[in-house]
Amino acid sequence: MSIMVIACYRPKPGKETELHALMKTHLPTLRAEGLVEEGPSLCGRADDGTYVEVFCWKSQDAIDAAHENLNVLAMWEKFAEACDYVTIGDLPEAKQMFSPFAPVDL
Repeated sequence: MSIMVIACYRPKPGKETELHALMKTHLPTLRAEGLVEEGPSLCGRADDGTYVEVFCWKSQDAIDAAHENLNVLAMWEKFAEACDYVTIGDLPEAKQMFSPFAPVDL
């Protein structure tokens, strides 16, 4: 059973361009490792510049495997240099009935 997740990435100062470039490789890397469902992610941007990405892992086993996959870990290390991970609840938009985000094309 697939698991839909909402991931939020807040760019570190001066790292927005780098983060956006990394996000273009995110799903293709996870897909190449057989960890996520086919199809695009949905991506938006909060007013404070935080990127919000929605996608589906294949299963909990796939999520667990990602945490031991060297290619995924290397990618996540680059993400950690470019952003801070935050929760959807950290964003003011999440407190609105219909949370508005500016669409981002990856």
